[in-house]
Amino acid sequence: MEETPEILNPTTTDTDDSLFEHHRIVVDRGQELLRIDKYLQSHIANVSRNKIQAAAKAGCIRVNDKPVKSNHRVHPLETITILLPQPVQHIELLPEPIPLNIVYEDYDVLVVDKPAGLVVHPGVGNFTGTLLNGLLYYLNGKKDSKGNLVSPYLCHRIDKNTSGLLLVAKNEEAQAALADQFFYHTIERKYFALVWGDFDEDSGTIEGNIGRSLKDRRVMSVFPEGDYGKHAVTHWQVHERFGYVTWVDCILETGRTHQIRAHMRYTGHPLFNDETYGGDQILRGTTFSKYRQFVNNCFQILPRQALHAAVLGFDHPSTHKHLHFESPLPSDMENCMSRWRAYTSTGHAIDE
Repeated sequence: MEETPEILNPTTTDTDDSLFEHHRIVVDRGQELLRIDKYLQSHIANVSRNKIQAAAKAGCIRVNDKPVKSNHRVHPLETITILLPQPVQHIELLPEPIPLNIVYEDYDVLVVDKPAGLVVHPGVGNFTGTLLNGLLYYLNGKKDSKGNLVSPYLCHRIDKNTSGLLLVAKNEEAQAALADQFFYHTIERKYFALVWGDFDEDSGTIEGNIGRSLKDRRVMSVFPEGDYGKHAVTHWQVHERFGYVTWVDCILETGRTHQIRAHMRYTGHPLFNDETYGGDQILRGTTFSKYRQFVNNCFQILPRQALHAAVLGFDHPSTHKHLHFESPLPSDMENCMSRWRAYTSTGHAIDE
């Protein structure tokens, strides 16, 4: 009886569950020697040989945990793992002239400082006016070091109402190499967050699987026990205390959808003005009407969840040099924190 290779269901990684697929295949005993790119093309649906070869060049194909080239000959009982970025798109993307704050660019990558309110990728309800539409317009006609036309390839995502740094590859090989760094958690990412409540400690770590809520599929929940959801780890450190709210720095060890927002709510400290996770209510403080008015004014100043992707670091996919970028607090978060800082020091809201 002919054996079939053991193929584990593909898993996905990073801040959006549709960006990367991770396959693990155990080769069957009767497999004849065959180039690994041909083998994988026949065992993974809807993947081109070019995409497999790009993954191999980026070191994203491993046999028994060691990177191999696309001409590696597959042997029986070998364990193959491959990380494939960006499954086939089902949405026609059109270039649009959208203002972009490009903080770094070379032949292989670019880093964008995204404003709050800008959707990263077209989807249900947002088919135009996204960051990706703007990148297509911006990169139209540009070429890489070999003279080939470039395109934007997302490496991760941040939510519409989260501001900050976003990494984009300009070719498949660069995207594959960066995907590998995201998958193995070597990407440096720090977020600034304003959350409800104070902390007994100055720092800590939140661990707990994150998955779609069993009651509301639009919301992510934390599942500290069992196998449901995906492993998630967030490290946090107090940056500044304002009594009823706290500025914390969050460092992502993993990157799951809504990870910081879900983890902070799970610990009883939802993000300030995070409507999805309950932070748009007055959760700490007094009952005085002046305090309620002060908080509502802060909500108006910062009409979104108080989350900013402030630090991004990665190894360049071609030069392997480590690049580090920082983005300051955006004006809405800075203005909101200034008011909390004044309120903490004086006990009164500052004049509007």
